[in-house]
Amino acid sequence: MSIDDNRRPQDGANIARDPAHAGAKPAELAPGGFAWGMFADNDPIASRAMSDHLARNWWAVLLRGLFAILFGIVALVLPGVTLASLVLLFAVYMLVDGVFDIVAAVRAARHGERWGALIFEGIADLIAAAIAFFLPLATVLAFVVLMAAWAIVSGALLVAAAVKLHRTHGKWLMALGGVVSVIWGVLLLVEPIIGALVLTWWMGAYALFFGGALIALAFQLRSRAAPPGTLPQHA
Repeated sequence: MSIDDNRRPQDGANIARDPAHAGAKPAELAPGGFAWGMFADNDPIASRAMSDHLARNWWAVLLRGLFAILFGIVALVLPGVTLASLVLLFAVYMLVDGVFDIVAAVRAARHGERWGALIFEGIADLIAAAIAFFLPLATVLAFVVLMAAWAIVSGALLVAAAVKLHRTHGKWLMALGGVVSVIWGVLLLVEPIIGALVLTWWMGAYALFFGGALIALAFQLRSRAAPPGTLPQHA
């Protein structure tokens, strides 16, 4: 090995520590692969540009809020229609997903790849879509029963964890949350139809709150909307 070869690692380390070389390095990437620095709070230009973009499109935020309010009113006034719509949407999703799974299985079989899991998943999706189409009430009941089972199991585990904890602040809150979860699950099993209606009402109340927040945000954005074509200025 020559003298120059022995110096190469040190030269590389010196170059890496060089401020000019460090300044020429690309921006660090976030775990998702995007340059997070351009959206960081310490970049006033990017932050101002994003704020101005939202302000110029305040009407889109307003429309989202209005549609959320409309959905919330329908969910509260006509919970049965809302449940039927959700079941129909689920059925359509299962139908489309099942068709794509079967198509993918056929293409995999033509290329000599494994296709068994895809075909079985596609058939299961089609069966679920058929049940949702022709037996919507059974679909709703199955969903409520599944949620009830989850509430009971998670609540029981929470209570057990609270009992095992010793001298821990707030353990009674954990136990109380578990008991409430178990009671909620039992009530869902006893009266699944009422439980489904209550879930729909909760969904409607959330949509009303969310829509109201979006409408308020839209009017705030409208009040500070910059004229079209303006560029953000330095702070």
